[in-house]
Amino acid sequence: MLRGSGTNKKKQRNNMTSNTRSAWKNPSYLQSSFGIFMFFCSWGIWWSFFSRWLTDPTHGLGMTSAEQGQIYSINSLATLVIMFAYGAIQDQLGIKRKLVIFVSAIAALVGPFVQFVYAPMLTAGGTTRFIGVLIGSIVLSSGFMAGCSLFEALTERYSRKFGFEYGQSRAWGSFGYAIVALCAGFLFNINPLLNFWVGSICGLGMLCVYAFWVPAKQKEELKKEADPNAAPTNPSFKEMISVLKMPTLWVLIVFMLFTNTFYTVFDQQMFPNYYASLFPTTEIGNATYGTLNSFQVFLESAMMGVVPIIMKKIGVRNSLLLGATVMFLRIGLCGVFHDPVSVSIVKLFHSIEVPLFCLPA
Repeated sequence: MLRGSGTNKKKQRNNMTSNTRSAWKNPSYLQSSFGIFMFFCSWGIWWSFFSRWLTDPTHGLGMTSAEQGQIYSINSLATLVIMFAYGAIQDQLGIKRKLVIFVSAIAALVGPFVQFVYAPMLTAGGTTRFIGVLIGSIVLSSGFMAGCSLFEALTERYSRKFGFEYGQSRAWGSFGYAIVALCAGFLFNINPLLNFWVGSICGLGMLCVYAFWVPAKQKEELKKEADPNAAPTNPSFKEMISVLKMPTLWVLIVFMLFTNTFYTVFDQQMFPNYYASLFPTTEIGNATYGTLNSFQVFLESAMMGVVPIIMKKIGVRNSLLLGATVMFLRIGLCGVFHDPVSVSIVKLFHSIEVPLFCLPA
C-alpha cells in the first residue's frame, strides 16, 4: 500500500512538471498569461491605493468616510451593470478580442483621465463632484473592476480551447499585481497621480498584446467561428436566460453576495486607512502597506497553483466554504490585534482567500 501510494504521488509530481513544461511551449498560454499580467499591473498600481488617495489629506483628496463610501457604492453599482453587459457581449463574440481591446484602450487612458477630468471634478464639490463620481464609475468600472471578470473569463475560455491550465495563467495576474504593489506605496508618497500614469503605460502594453499578438491556433479558430456554415458554438440569448432558472446558480450568487462582496468592502475601503493609522506617520504606513500588499500577492500567485490541487481533493463546494472560513478569520482577527506586526500577518490570509474564491467560482 505504501509503495503504491508513493508511486502515485511521484506520477502526480511528474505530470505537474510535464504540464508546466508544455505550457511554456503553448503560444496561447504565453499570450494569455502576458495579457492578464499586464492587466493586473495596470489595475494594481493605482487600485491598491485608491482608498488612500480618496481620503489622505496630505497626498490625496482628503475626503470624508461618507464621501468615500458614496464613491465605492456608485462604482460597485456601475461594475455590476457593466459586468453583466460584458458577459453577454463576450458570449456572442466567442474568442474574438474586440471587447478586450476596447477595455484595454480605456485602461491605457486612465492616467490622463484621472489627472485632467476625474480628480478636478471630485475636488470641485457640489453637482460637479457628483457628475465626476458618475463619470468615474463608468470609466473605472469599464476599464478595470468589470474588466477584471472579462479578462479572467476570456483567459479561462482560451485555456479550454487551446489546452492549458487556467490557474497557471491566472497566477501571472497575481504576480503582476504583486510587482506593481511593491512600487505603489513609494510612488504614492511622491505623487499619487504617478500611480495612474504608470497604470496607463501598463494599459498600453496590454493593448498591444491583445491587438497584435494572435497565435496561429487562435487564428485558425477565429476562421472556423467566422465560417457562416459552421455550427454555432456561442450560446443564444434564450440559452443565457435559461441559466437563470438553475437553483444552484442563485445559491452561488447569494453565497458570493454575503461573503466575498462584504469582504471586498472591508479589504479595499476600510483596511488600507486602518493599517496606515497603526504607524507613526502616514508616509511610513503607505510604504509599508505597499510592501506588505506586494508580498501578500506574491503568496496569492503561488496559491493559484496550489488551490486547483486542493479543489481536486476536497471538491468545489468545500473549497468555497474553506475560503469563507479564511475570510471570517481575517476580518475577526483584525478586530482582535492592534499592532502592525500581528495585523500584517493576518493580512496575509488574503493570499489564501482570493484563490479559494476565484478558482472554484
